[in-house]
Amino acid sequence: MRRYGKHTDEDDIRTRPNRKGNRPRTNIRPKHEDAAEGMVLTIDRGRLTCLVEDRTVMAMKARELGRKAAVVGDRVALVGDLSGAKDTLARIVRIEERSSLLRRTADDDDPYERVVVANADQLAIVTALADPEPRPRLIDRCLVAAYDGGLEPLLVMTKSDLAPPDKLLELYGDLDIPYVVTSREELENGDAADRVRTFLDGRITAFVGHSGVGKTTLVNALVPKDRRRTTGHVNAVTGRGRHTTTSALALPLTGADDWVIDTPGVRSFGLAHIDPSRVILAFPDLEPGTEGCPRACSHDEPDCALDAWVEEGHADPARLYSLRRLLATRERREGD
Repeated sequence: MRRYGKHTDEDDIRTRPNRKGNRPRTNIRPKHEDAAEGMVLTIDRGRLTCLVEDRTVMAMKARELGRKAAVVGDRVALVGDLSGAKDTLARIVRIEERSSLLRRTADDDDPYERVVVANADQLAIVTALADPEPRPRLIDRCLVAAYDGGLEPLLVMTKSDLAPPDKLLELYGDLDIPYVVTSREELENGDAADRVRTFLDGRITAFVGHSGVGKTTLVNALVPKDRRRTTGHVNAVTGRGRHTTTSALALPLTGADDWVIDTPGVRSFGLAHIDPSRVILAFPDLEPGTEGCPRACSHDEPDCALDAWVEEGHADPARLYSLRRLLATRERREGD
């Protein structure tokens, strides 16, 4: 055991290391002004595949970002090995400001929101006209999320060889929402992809839809060189499909600014993260009718002006029913 006398040298004295490390902590974070710009293409078990210039780079989130997570479509700043070579790993040190954000919750009772896609310009809501049957309530919920997140909606109806689109067009035809009707034969010969592609020029488009509607089949037709697995089927008992896409993936089209983002099929689209007062934004045919509503109107009470608005023929009664169904669902959640 070493003992020190009266005249010990300062260099001889041992110090106990800091439990959290020897380097002093600071709130100052590096600016990484020399970081390269990239776009997140997909995420798998904490590893993010990013496009940096003309190559794909595998990266992980830097600790300094804390709990802030990057999602598909994010514009990010990266440092480290950006060669894209095998077994190399870069670091994402900054997530740039987002122009739009598509969010959802698992259901209306789930307090945790899930960010699906960032920076998309357009939301393509894909629905089959039959096998499985269309679900207008899910379409309405996707519209709510699109308007809330700053995305323009596009309605894509598939399997028109099994059923006509007339009934859905009656519900959404007067809302100024662009739409495309496709059949399975048109998907096979490329005609459907060509028509859909005209709505995608110069845009980043996220594709959503419940399982079995042919969403990934359509994406494969749009981007044939990056085909995704499409072996799902529709359950004969439940009328619902099996998920064939398990993670969101951004795929380039012909132009530098043309991207499609395929997302996993959804069986529910919760709106717990959205203020109920914003739900009306998904119903532009009903919104003008709220001018005569009393203050803080829930749009489901005797003095609501929307009843008279519908009776005067300005909107379809089914649309008002959809709005009130959504609001009633949220009210039940808030009252729990």
